[in-house]
Order: sequence, then C-alpha cells, then structure tokens
Amino acid sequence: MVTSWHSAVWLHIGAGSFHRAHQAWYLHRLIEAGDNNWSIALGNIRDDATPLLNNLSAQGGEYVLETVTPAGERAYETITSVKKIIPWDAELSQLIAQGEKSATRVISFTVTESGYYLDNQFNLDQNNADICADLQGGCRTVYGAISHILQQRQRSNGGPVTLLNCDNLRHNGDRFHHGLQQFLTLRQQPALLQWIADNARCPNTMVDRITPRPSPEVAVRVKEQTGKDDKAPVMAEAFIQWVVEDDFIAGRPALEKVGVEMVKSVVPYEEAKIRILNASHSCIAWAGTLLGQRYIHQSTQTESICQMAYRYVTEDVIPSLSPSPLDLKDYRDVVLERFSNPHIQDTNQRVAADGFSKIPGFITPTLVECYQRGDVPRATSQLPALFFVFMQRWAQNQLPYEYQDGILDSQAVKQMFSAKDPIAEYAHDSKLFGELASKPEFETLLRESIAGVYQWLESAKQG
Repeated sequence: MVTSWHSAVWLHIGAGSFHRAHQAWYLHRLIEAGDNNWSIALGNIRDDATPLLNNLSAQGGEYVLETVTPAGERAYETITSVKKIIPWDAELSQLIAQGEKSATRVISFTVTESGYYLDNQFNLDQNNADICADLQGGCRTVYGAISHILQQRQRSNGGPVTLLNCDNLRHNGDRFHHGLQQFLTLRQQPALLQWIADNARCPNTMVDRITPRPSPEVAVRVKEQTGKDDKAPVMAEAFIQWVVEDDFIAGRPALEKVGVEMVKSVVPYEEAKIRILNASHSCIAWAGTLLGQRYIHQSTQTESICQMAYRYVTEDVIPSLSPSPLDLKDYRDVVLERFSNPHIQDTNQRVAADGFSKIPGFITPTLVECYQRGDVPRATSQLPALFFVFMQRWAQNQLPYEYQDGILDSQAVKQMFSAKDPIAEYAHDSKLFGELASKPEFETLLRESIAGVYQWLESAKQG
C-alpha cells in the first residue's frame, strides 16, 4: 500500500553512518524528485552518538555524503531528508514521544547482529544484562525502546505503525518480531501483544552499501569540494541496494521511484548478500588482520586471501543457493571488486567485529547445507578456522586493535584457549555450529582447516 500523508514521519533509531548513507539517501532522493510527504526524525538508544546528534542539530539535520567508485571517482551530495534530531536522555523520553505520535508511520532501526540478543535458536537471550534491565522497565535495547514506544502509542491511540529493520540479520523482520513477542510475554503484557498483532507489521529487508567509519579526511575533502565546514559528513561506496518486502500497514514513501526493490520475499536476495558479501567480508577481515594488514582493500588485493573468499563462494555457496533470481557468479565478482576499492579505506577492525554472531548467522548455514548434499565444505571451513586463530591472537593480546563483539564472553573464550584441546571445545560449541557441534567429521575438518591457516601464515611470513 503506497499512501502518502503530508508531513508523515519516518523515525529512525540508530544514528550511525550506515543509516545516513543508505535509508536517508533514498528519502533525500525522493524529496529531490518533488515528493515532500515524508521526512526523517533521527534518534539513538545509547548516548554514544550524542556529539554526532549535536553536530547534526547545529546543521539543521543536513550533512554531506561523499561517495566513491572503485575507479576513485568521488561525488558529493547534501542530504536533506533528516528534518528532526531527537536529543538523547536516559529514559528516551523524547524518542518515545516522537514514536507515539500518529504522524510517525514507520519506525526503522539499525542494530548490529548482536543487538538482537538472540541465541543460536533465535530466541531471546534472557540472561543478557541489558535484556534483564529492560524486562524490569529499562530501555537499553531495541526491545525496551520499541515496547515503550508502542505502549504509549496504544494508550494515546497513535494508530498502526510499520517496524522496519535495516541491517544484516537474515529474516530480520521475522527475527525481531519473534524477539519482541518473547520480550513482551516475559513482561506479561498480553494486551500490548494483541495491539501489535492488529496494528504493526515487521517486513524483512536486505540492505547493502559499504559505509566505513568516517575518517577526519572526509571533512577535509568535503570542505575542499563543497566549501561546507561539515561537522557530520559521511562517506560510502557508490554502490547501493535496498530490497524491502512490501508489507507496510500505515502507508509508505514511494521508494520504488528511487530504485528500492519492493518485493514479496527478500529471501533469495538476503541469502546471496549474507553468504556472498557479508561472510566473504568477514573472511577477508580476519585473514587480513592475521597478516598485519589494516584495510579491507589491502587484504582483498592479497591473492591468497582473495582466493580463499573466491573458493568459498564458488565451491560451496553458489551450489547452496542455486537456482537463484540473481546471477550469483556475477554477484561474487562485483562484491570482490567492491572490496578491492582502495578509496573506501574500510578497516579490517570494523568488518572483523561481532564474529560470534556472524559465524552462526552467515557461515554455519552453508556448512550444514554442504553436508546435507553430501559435500565436504572444505572451502567454507576456512572461515571459522580463520576466526579461531584470530580469537587465539585476541586471547594472547596480540591483535593490533581492540576487537568489538556485542556478545563476546571474554572469560569463556580465554577458558577455551587454556583448555587441553581448544579446537575440540570450539568445534563442539552448538551456539556457533548448531547440529554440526556433535559431528566428529566436522571436528576433523576444522582441525585440518586450522592447521591449514597456520601453514598459510607461516608461508606468508617466509614469502
């Protein structure tokens, strides 16, 4: 249903670079085309974006987006779709006030894989400290924030609303909806659960645009090229894609007019993106870090690393995803070209993050499907092998940067590496490997692959 209201609001929670280079860009393009019916209100759950929000507020919500092609062609655009900046406070009172308004028709959010707080069965992790706090009425997580907003909306007759995930989790709308249902069941809020069933939709989406953390050089180039002294610029690659299930309960912007693919099911697009792009990205970041490299493009341009990613996709992923509406070989080649872009300056540190969510989410499904069709997933097993050696370096304080992971259990990982047989402990971790954790043949394969990683590192050192 494409319905437009004058001054309809799209509330976005998560003030990071990705939203400002992606969803905000599409809505800006719609405004540029003459459709002024929608605008963005931008806020954050945590106070870590307060300086950015202050800078955006001082600039009236406007900022410059720099994009760059693999050939180094840069373009600059002032994004105008963010019309309201919501200041952070510990109770999220202003965010909740915006969310409950009937003019707010879509509430979207970007959280990392770990920000869903789901276990390997995709159920809510009730032992997590932030979830426990929110079950007591807090608002540290997306579940706490959204439940407060919807509760107020129910009380004030704010009307129906679409909740839109904009991140890399597979089946993100379904997973979030399930987590929210479990959260509200634990909070014993049956009336709100019924209200959501009647008044909310959670479409699945697939998003894609490489968006590194902006370096100080971005602001310098923006000043040189546009004359603007921008305190909140963002940069991204030129490539962009957004695939959305067309299931909006309270109307939506005419996103199809600016290149968004509105579809019945995102599954084939999502699977290709998560397994080909996201998993390869992680593979390259872990491998590059082990070689002492800082940037993704350096690592992708290292032949042995690129070959690992290429083999993984070609030998194991493409057979798993065929047939597909996408040309998977072409998609693979475009992805590797994008990763090779030296002008993005995307860091291995950013891409290597959240491995404990990425292994079960991005990589284990391909391992499982290879075994199911009678193949040994040698190429895919390189990825968890790289992560094992990467985390071994972390446990020994030998990583060149601070590793960030929302569900990292530091004590458990250090215990694993001090165990008599760390590889056995790793291979038997059902949170990472699901049903494969009980298969001796998988443990054997992982041992071979980890030994292969050590050999590769040794030969790289000598070469």
